Amino acid sequence: MLDSTLQGTYDQVLRRNAGEPEFHQAVREVFESLELIQDRHPEYQEHGILMRMCEPERQIIFRVPWVDDQGVTQVNRGFRVEYNSALGPYKGGLRFHPSVNLGIVKFLGFEQIFKNSLTGLPIGGGKGGSDFDPHGRSDGEVMRFCQSFMTELHRHMGEYTDVPAGDIGVGAREIGFLFGQYKRLTNRYEAGVLTGKGLDWGGSLVRKEATGYGAAIFADEMLKARGSGFDGKRVVVSGSGNVALYAIEKAQQLGGVPISASDSSGYVVDENGIDLQLLQQIKEVERGRIHEYADRRGNGARFVQGGSVWDVPAAIALPSATQNELSEADARTLVKNGVEAVSEGANMPCTPEAVTVFREAGTAFGPGKAANAGGVATSALEMQQNASRDAWSFEHTEERLTQIMKNIHATCLETAEELGRPGDYVVGANVAGFRKVADAMIAFGVI
Repeated sequence: MLDSTLQGTYDQVLRRNAGEPEFHQAVREVFESLELIQDRHPEYQEHGILMRMCEPERQIIFRVPWVDDQGVTQVNRGFRVEYNSALGPYKGGLRFHPSVNLGIVKFLGFEQIFKNSLTGLPIGGGKGGSDFDPHGRSDGEVMRFCQSFMTELHRHMGEYTDVPAGDIGVGAREIGFLFGQYKRLTNRYEAGVLTGKGLDWGGSLVRKEATGYGAAIFADEMLKARGSGFDGKRVVVSGSGNVALYAIEKAQQLGGVPISASDSSGYVVDENGIDLQLLQQIKEVERGRIHEYADRRGNGARFVQGGSVWDVPAAIALPSATQNELSEADARTLVKNGVEAVSEGANMPCTPEAVTVFREAGTAFGPGKAANAGGVATSALEMQQNASRDAWSFEHTEERLTQIMKNIHATCLETAEELGRPGDYVVGANVAGFRKVADAMIAFGVI
């Protein structure tokens, strides 16, 4: 049980947000860390910060009608949860996937508040998306859906109000259609209103690499804090989207040997190390399935249908697919196989039980709100470039990203030490992210 104050607020969150288990999970995880600072900060209770932070400033749900290639009208549901703007305009991605519902969007938005706070950049937290599935749809269908989606959402957006980006199912193609419709509706070339844009029209170098790079950099910092590193170590990675691909790339650059990738059909293991160029060709260019990697790679690579990629022994794990993909049993297997560090590339990919296993085992564990903050950090850098009508080099942008990730790691480590929980990155990330937002909310009064 939580202490009485936190438990009372949590019970109220459960009553107000019934049937949203992912959101409940995200709130509970933060509250467990906040128990450590309850007595130090009575002002948070006095100003009702806990309940105010759990209640989004605005929740937008809307109909998205569009016509498919057969001339049939389809109807999807769109969401945007503008969660907290204490530190800056709402910032967070759009997810297009059949699993999207209000609870998922709220969980992602709630996490985003603290993630964005940890970057040290002036951005608030928000998230959005739709239950539309772009997989298997033609470019024309995706365009018509995106135009309908933006026709409703645009009235809630602006570079000083709400700045969406991409997420699962929303890549460069979708961002292009969304931005084009925003430009058409507003008659403004407001480049800073969306991030993840194409390089020729306001995008930033390193943006597509940023989340995966950041997760690997955070893992490296955790290892360095223990006098270790990536050199020659096996790395198990889940997923095969942008996050996974560039986590693999950065792990290779840091001297590690990534040996796996996965999708919904199963996973591949390549004992000689993943051939990143081949994997990118299959997943980014051809939009193929993961088994094709093993079919074409040969050379000892194998495909395992279904199963768990976490059965593969490795020293470093980078879960980079989706929420709650790594279970308690998976965590026990990884610990048994000698995992040293786990860095979450996806949002909340480890279940609470799995996180407990890692923390009790003494495994270096980087929670997503810290470890995968590289994506939103580079989105904020894209906003900076847009505001100054400038474009930075790859090297300069990557240097900024690397420093941000190192700063996040140091902040988490120092905060955990201050609270008597040395090496506990969960506590460090939750408390450091929360305090900054809470203090800003108090400064603004009850709004």
